[in-house]
Amino acid sequence: MAIIEVNDLYKIFGPNPRRAIPMIKKGMTKGEILKKTGCTIAINGATFAIEKRETFVVMGLSGSGKSTFIRCLNRLIEPTHGEILVDGDDVMKMDAEKLREVRRFKMSMVFQNFGLLPQRNVVNNVEFGLEISGMDKDERRKKAEDAIKLVGLEGFEQSLTSELSGGMQQRVGLARALANDPEILLMDEAFSALDPLIRTQMQDELLELQAKMHKTIVFITHDLDEALKLGDRIAILGPDGRVRQIGSPEDILAKPADEYVKRFVQNVDRTRVITAGTVGGHAASITYPREDLKAAMRVMERHGTSSVFVTDAERHLKGIVTIDAAVDLQKRGEQDLGPVIIDDVYTTSPTTPISDLLTTAIKTKYPIALVDEEGRFHGAVSRAAIITEVAKGYEGTDVEEPLTLSEIQEAASEGEE
Repeated sequence: MAIIEVNDLYKIFGPNPRRAIPMIKKGMTKGEILKKTGCTIAINGATFAIEKRETFVVMGLSGSGKSTFIRCLNRLIEPTHGEILVDGDDVMKMDAEKLREVRRFKMSMVFQNFGLLPQRNVVNNVEFGLEISGMDKDERRKKAEDAIKLVGLEGFEQSLTSELSGGMQQRVGLARALANDPEILLMDEAFSALDPLIRTQMQDELLELQAKMHKTIVFITHDLDEALKLGDRIAILGPDGRVRQIGSPEDILAKPADEYVKRFVQNVDRTRVITAGTVGGHAASITYPREDLKAAMRVMERHGTSSVFVTDAERHLKGIVTIDAAVDLQKRGEQDLGPVIIDDVYTTSPTTPISDLLTTAIKTKYPIALVDEEGRFHGAVSRAAIITEVAKGYEGTDVEEPLTLSEIQEAASEGEE
């Protein structure tokens, strides 16, 4: 269910900006419009929906309009044209009082430069927005302390923000945004001012927080690795302010929408993003003890496989039965599969990156089973699928392939001639 819907959104800076919209629709370029009108296109006809509780990442290079976009959502920047619905209410039509209410209680914003008040301590910074809204002192202090605990700053309540590291200051900014328990978090390049190690740590902590909070997060970044790590879905903005593609990290890497997106993602290590669930899928299986030897052999024959996974009635994985073991049972005239179920089978989560499975794929004889946290079977990923996906990562690169002995000898003889 969509919590934010954006329809035909434009933001154009300059004199009489609405006159540029017909020119855009006629196909004139950003440069041509700037030269003709003095107007600069920041957002170019964006239309999409953001689902409740998803982390939606908007990314692009400098000048693509990503920071302008997030400020249009709460009208810190006034859009030129379009519709922005938040839970069905059009932000564009809100009066000043209604807009303040939305900014205070529906959406909170976390800025790149922290935006903290240096003369205030941590707890006073966190409760500042609640104080401005007129909330009772005891109530706002309780909310501030809960938010401080949530972001891991318990014990630093009385510290001045100037005494804190960059990462801790960003936690204060995040706590302030969370203090009024908003449905939507707007995060504008929130980690880009941090050192790389602290930035990675903050990304991990945001993922952990989101697992507890289940907020709707709109996250702006220029860093593709950060987008791939954090985003449930990613919107890639082109240099013309137009949305080039929206999709999951796997979709964008596997099926780039155009040449721009393809170039944008060409140097990404696909194996760190493509998951076992993406390249795996349905696998031959039977239910034990309800199904016996005949069922196992029938399934293997139908699927053209030399093994079959075995689950119980609740789909919990019990192991695998091979064709060789099944034939031995048949020769002995037995039907019960129990004695030949092999439980020495590798398992993984459907969300595991392919890069984590390559070593296992090389040494295992069987497909790797996909199981959830409760041990329920969701299919399997084959060795061939994993190795093929890894090989795709080298397509178009300058990796030097090894030569066979005959090729080396042939090259040597040609050199002698």
